Amino acid sequence: MLRLLLEKSMSGVLTLLGVATLIFFLFNVLGDPAQMMVDQNATKSQVNKIQQKYGFNLPVYQQFLYYLNDLSPLSFHSSTEGDFSSYRPEKYGGFSMDIGTTVLVLKWPYLRSSYQRQGKKVTTIIGETLPNTVLLAVSSIGIAILLGMLLGIIAGYFKGSLTDQLLVLLSTFGMSVPSFFSAILFSWIFGHLLADFTGLNMTGSLYEMDDFGEGQQLQLQNLILPALVLGIRPIAVIVQLVRSGIIDVITQEYIKTAFAKGLSPFQVVYRHAIKNTMNPVITAISGWFASMLAGAVFVEYVFGWRGLGKEIVIALTTLDIPVVMGAVLVIASIFTLINIIVDFLYMYIDPKANPFN
Repeated sequence: MLRLLLEKSMSGVLTLLGVATLIFFLFNVLGDPAQMMVDQNATKSQVNKIQQKYGFNLPVYQQFLYYLNDLSPLSFHSSTEGDFSSYRPEKYGGFSMDIGTTVLVLKWPYLRSSYQRQGKKVTTIIGETLPNTVLLAVSSIGIAILLGMLLGIIAGYFKGSLTDQLLVLLSTFGMSVPSFFSAILFSWIFGHLLADFTGLNMTGSLYEMDDFGEGQQLQLQNLILPALVLGIRPIAVIVQLVRSGIIDVITQEYIKTAFAKGLSPFQVVYRHAIKNTMNPVITAISGWFASMLAGAVFVEYVFGWRGLGKEIVIALTTLDIPVVMGAVLVIASIFTLINIIVDFLYMYIDPKANPFN
């Protein structure tokens, strides 16, 4: 178990290193970061000062090494005041130890500061928006599991019936419709045309200003439409997987034996059939949950949901590159962590999946 954990952790670290390398060089070839931080009327001397302050005048390979140093939980900094690489507690935080002219720092990864928000830390921006995206993703996957499992069991148990054919048709349609189109359609129909009956808004976030502008109020109804839209494709996938699993399992001898013992269809499906269809479903759920954090970009933007996805769109339109890079790294980290958890879930459900047995 420990060996598997170490292997998966090392694989995850290498994956994140690859992601960090890719996004660093990708965004460094898009233009001069110093020019992005100032307006178009800035003088050359102003641009040069910013380049020196943030190290943009250094060779690209040195900038990359400094970037990795900022991301590393264990980093090394100069103790010289005014040096670009010098340690500043308000910037890095953590625990520091002086070793000659070098400062050794144990800290959380430093994702740098926003270009457009007066130096606000990227970690602060992500910390304010990520919980809303996680809430949206969890709600969507919860809806997908409940509806997908239920509809998949019905379709598989009544294979070949009109109900089965209708559910297969709807799930195929659900997998093919882009999320941004579904978001626009649901927002217009349920948030505009039928707003008097649904009580839902076309746009809105988890917290909105009250009518008097004195404070923010919790608006859970604003979660309904984006959660449904984001859950459409996972529902369709889970329906197909559960249906196929039920069809395969229902013909097995032990299922026939269970029926012969007088168990009801519900008892047979609940006690015997579902467990043997869970592996592919877990794979789908884990993959969709991680991708939801990235796929929520368009859904959040359409519905005005203040989450990490909407924040990425705003950062891209304003060329706030550190926010985009930090958000991509956080999503990649979550995706990696989920994959590791899923591997251990496999081992729990099916011990034969342990490669060290």
